[in-house]
Amino acid sequence: MFEIIPSIWLINGKCVRLYRGDFSTEEVISNNPLEIAQAFEGIGIKRLHLVDLDGARRGEPKNYHILEAITGYTDLKVDFTGGITTDGDVIKCLEFGAKSVTIASAAANYPERFAQFIISYGREKINLAADTNPGDYKIKIRGWLKKTEIDLFDHIEFFYEKGLKYLKVSDVTRDGVMEGPNFALYQEVLDRFPDVHLAASGGVRGIDDFKRLKDMGVRAAVFGRAYYENKITLKDLETFVAENHS
Repeated sequence: MFEIIPSIWLINGKCVRLYRGDFSTEEVISNNPLEIAQAFEGIGIKRLHLVDLDGARRGEPKNYHILEAITGYTDLKVDFTGGITTDGDVIKCLEFGAKSVTIASAAANYPERFAQFIISYGREKINLAADTNPGDYKIKIRGWLKKTEIDLFDHIEFFYEKGLKYLKVSDVTRDGVMEGPNFALYQEVLDRFPDVHLAASGGVRGIDDFKRLKDMGVRAAVFGRAYYENKITLKDLETFVAENHS
């Protein structure tokens, strides 16, 4: 099973896009994230990656109202991310309708706490985001604003050994630039951690990238900019979803 997962990035309740995660490049796409989510649902997409950029910067989620609206007015399984740090944050996200949460900064800063989240809430609800620049393979956090000294593969292995099932890996140099996914990086992750459900994020240019990732054994691809710039249309996505769920 291979899944394509659209992402909606939020700042102040609006859908935005950024270039390589740089907040100074913020561009508002829509004032109505719910409308965008409903369009995806209308063509058969089942899951949505909802990114609270305000939360990522501030260290606690801020856009709960958008999460609540999308989960209230669609049947999409929403994976929510951005600033989730404490048990209270996780509980609140789930209460507002998230089916799962993806955590990056807290996993790097408080690894034992994140490992406990996997145990407390179950492997289906807690996803790890491991974001890196392949120039050094160090983990980047806080909406990619901060670099750590944590090695990507050591980081994944620590949680893999504690039962991690869902992993999203982003090459931050590819995000929002549509230069193609970092296939070599994803292949290395799959070779080292064969049982993980890997979602590739960053760089998708079109349907052919989805097909190649699927053929590699990646379980999901997260995309955004290619759709918002009409490089991939709703019709393209609908066709792909129909062919891969038949």
